[in-house]
Amino acid sequence: MARHAFPRSFKTSYLEASHGEGIYIFGTDGKKYIDGCSGALISNIGHAAPEVAEAVAAQLRKLEFAHPSRWLCGVVEEAATLVADFAPKGLDNVWFVSGGSEAVESAVKLARQYFYERDGGKSSKSITIGRWNSYHGSTVGAMAVGGSMARRNVFSPIFLESPKIAATYCYRCPFGLEHPSCGLRCGHQLESEIRRIGAQYVTSFIAEPIVGSTVGALTPPDGYWPLVREICDKYDVLLIADEVMTGCGRTGRNFAVDHWGVVPDIIATAKGLAAGYVPTGAIIAKDDLLDAIRGGSGAFMHGHTYNGNPISAAAVVAVMKYMKEHQVVENVRAVEPVFAEGLRKIEAENPIVGQTRGKGFMWGVELVEDKKTKAPFEKKVAAANVATKECIEQGLIIYPGGGMIDGVEGDNFLFALPLVATKAQAREAVERLAAGLASAAKKLL
Repeated sequence: MARHAFPRSFKTSYLEASHGEGIYIFGTDGKKYIDGCSGALISNIGHAAPEVAEAVAAQLRKLEFAHPSRWLCGVVEEAATLVADFAPKGLDNVWFVSGGSEAVESAVKLARQYFYERDGGKSSKSITIGRWNSYHGSTVGAMAVGGSMARRNVFSPIFLESPKIAATYCYRCPFGLEHPSCGLRCGHQLESEIRRIGAQYVTSFIAEPIVGSTVGALTPPDGYWPLVREICDKYDVLLIADEVMTGCGRTGRNFAVDHWGVVPDIIATAKGLAAGYVPTGAIIAKDDLLDAIRGGSGAFMHGHTYNGNPISAAAVVAVMKYMKEHQVVENVRAVEPVFAEGLRKIEAENPIVGQTRGKGFMWGVELVEDKKTKAPFEKKVAAANVATKECIEQGLIIYPGGGMIDGVEGDNFLFALPLVATKAQAREAVERLAAGLASAAKKLL
């Protein structure tokens, strides 16, 4: 049969999905698979929840679209209120978009316009500092602030590069140090970079609280986020938290920054916001950013056709209500020890697992050829892909990644079930993961 929708990769053999239910996706091959990565850490409340489907269908029957340049919709305000209540205190203003890349672009542009408006159109601030080993989206602006080399290399000639600092990669510290004697060198590098550029030119610093697809749930030391908040305040720089993957309960808190009691100036979020039922994202911003625009030009000079649309809003309302009614965030905290204990056991016993890391329902596994030296597999071996195929044989879907060591070498994957998984389902998923990785080790070593 001829196929007209071209795939992500012409070199990948794909499963074909039939339908979903809870934490499972059923293939047209008749097999039942555990969605061990929630798609791309998006299907937070599982598949085919009737409450959400019915809410979206009801809104479709009522009104499918009303352009935000002309209309306000009650369901959009209801969604914004629920999101603001869910966010850290002080983040009260919500701008809905269609996904994570748009959310990041919106955050970066809001940061620039804030300083432009605040300083009467005379601000020299325009630069956003990012981090290496980060992923913030696939649009041109998002790639510019991101640091995932595999995704950037082909397109780097078409975007204006943003400066980068090192990520919190303690397993392979870029400074050759160890925590805590390192004194959080990676965090202090932000101050050095701001001073090097000149604070008068820097609008913002963007980072994922826990790094997602590029390094596999890279979790920072506890002092890191309070430190970067302090540095941003010192130099009049906005702090943007990219919570596209980590937000909406994924790590066992409403947003990952809540683990460290830090309130960013802007949160960019998506994925779990509407949990895959409708393409949706948002930025959540502090009052003073909007006050500057309100008292200046009066309009955010940005927008997309589908931003603030009623169908996405209906999905957000339904998902937020579902999460509250079913105590989804609380479930993440209750089930987390199953993942932590199971993955630590795999790390101790499997010869190709160098490190496991994460929080809540967001875990990463780094694969190595030699555990003592941390030497990676050669790129041509495609170790993460081998592990993925072996896990599929066990009826488990994971999310592979790589290139995190030097932009070329390194293999990792994310293991992240829907947040509604029970302890029994989590144990089953860990067992399938252990079996898949045991089989992968036999093939790779």
